[in-house]
Amino acid sequence: MAFDGITVAGIVWELNKVLTDGRISKIAQPEKDELFLTVKCTGRIQKKVMISANASLPLIYLTEDTKQSPLTAPNFCMLLRKYINVGRIVSVSQFGLERVIRFEIEHLDEMGDMCIKYLIVELMGKHSNIIFCEKDTDDKYIIIDSIKRVSSLVSSVREVLPGREYFIPNTMEKYDPLTFDNEIMNIILGKPLPIFKSIYTTLTGFSPTAAIELCERAGIDSDSTAVELNNSDKLALYNEIVNFVNNIKTCRFNPNIIYNDKTPVEFAVFDLNSYKEMNCVQFDDVSSMLEQFYADKNSYSRIRQKSVDLRHIINTALSRVSRKADIQEKQFKDTEKREKYRVYGELLTAFGYSAEKGDKEITCNNYYTNEMITIPLDPDLSPIDNAKKYFDRYSKLKRTYEALTVQLEETHAELEHLESISNSLDIAVNEADLASIKRELTEAGYIRAHRQTGKKQRKEPVNKPLHYISSDGYDIYVGKNNYQNDELTFGYQGAGDWWFHSKEIAGSHVILRSKGTEIPDRAFEEAAKAAAYYSKGKASGKVEIDYTELKNVKKPKGSKPGFVVYYTNYSMVADADISSLKEVND
Repeated sequence: MAFDGITVAGIVWELNKVLTDGRISKIAQPEKDELFLTVKCTGRIQKKVMISANASLPLIYLTEDTKQSPLTAPNFCMLLRKYINVGRIVSVSQFGLERVIRFEIEHLDEMGDMCIKYLIVELMGKHSNIIFCEKDTDDKYIIIDSIKRVSSLVSSVREVLPGREYFIPNTMEKYDPLTFDNEIMNIILGKPLPIFKSIYTTLTGFSPTAAIELCERAGIDSDSTAVELNNSDKLALYNEIVNFVNNIKTCRFNPNIIYNDKTPVEFAVFDLNSYKEMNCVQFDDVSSMLEQFYADKNSYSRIRQKSVDLRHIINTALSRVSRKADIQEKQFKDTEKREKYRVYGELLTAFGYSAEKGDKEITCNNYYTNEMITIPLDPDLSPIDNAKKYFDRYSKLKRTYEALTVQLEETHAELEHLESISNSLDIAVNEADLASIKRELTEAGYIRAHRQTGKKQRKEPVNKPLHYISSDGYDIYVGKNNYQNDELTFGYQGAGDWWFHSKEIAGSHVILRSKGTEIPDRAFEEAAKAAAYYSKGKASGKVEIDYTELKNVKKPKGSKPGFVVYYTNYSMVADADISSLKEVND
């Protein structure tokens, strides 16, 4: 997900096409390193440009959103308003394939004369900046000011201060891909590096993602070195680079985002064949791609961050209950000796008279199996006392067995409940999902409830189950937590509706609505795939799914949320692929 020179070329082409001849009507600086330009374009269309020089996330794109500005505008914002407010954007261009964008802006000075100023945006990680310049009589760029001032104490390569000359420092010794030829190809092949690394360390604006993509298209291993390539491989790579560069020159861009399930993984303005196993979403323009990617990324990161505490609580409880189950199962295994002690006691009662004083064992006939058996004895006790000791052991183990039978059932139910909550947390996509999970953990006693006295209780956000449409047009609903599972399964039961769940694995309840018609086999298979996808067995690829008519599913009185029983069902094995389903945002 590198904002490389190729992505910059795509956004520059888009900005130039949309903003050229537009007039800047509003300049805002909502953050110390961020600008919002509102531009009235041709045809009275208003566009907003978001420019961020944030060190960790430098960005620029067209947007419909806006941000609240401070009451007092920062000095840099006031400077821009003084010079280029109502200025006309002459062009938007890029320096070679560098991550540097230049806005050429025409405006009138105090005397009414036409002047040209330049707003230069550098998208270079921690070196990102927004610099306001003009040209002197020698056609050099002179800095008027910048959103981040950089003195010689900070950088020995270049000062970014008013009055200093602006230039792009050439410290990387890279070559412009737009002038790519055999000589540059020989430089790439001459480096003792993996070929993909040799490409992006030689060509300006190329990221590792772009370099790996070129190797994929050429059909070579990106980790191989140049000496491992034959002439055919080298020619294929050369041709792919030439074609790639020609697409940049002719502005043939294809904005897209790669998703792993619903998690954004990578974006690019060119096809990513190296991610062909994942889901690819195409976009009409670069701005919407960038805005969507970072919105999804921020949403995913925010949910993961907010779920850390809940995940810790669940994992701690799971660990504790698992240890408890192990101890109980070990104790339960020990109770298997109880019947042996009962038989010992009964046989000693019947045949103990034959034992001599001080004997350490007695051998007699086991009338239950008609076989001879040897019974250990305590030589200090009489046969009757030895029998009593064995009966006491039997009684103790019997009581333990009866108690553990109930306790193990409760412990396994608790484990199953915690696994189901953990699965809910895995598929949580918004804060409403997390609120439902937190409520369930509180009601189950894993989180201490805080009573709010004298305050109005905060209303839990509206949270709806996932809704999909099958290939044949049938509604498929998926519960995202145990409350939704109960609501889906027992809130409404239409005639002929079906219920799906992963067999003996934590997962969501999936409901297939029949609409009063006979459901085709493909709809059953797709509902089973949804049940596999939203289960703990998803990573295994294939999951066994139980399914039955919804009317056959019952909820025992007093059972935990999401717990059900059923005694009549069918089973099928399904893969966790829901690409054929269409998601509906209700």
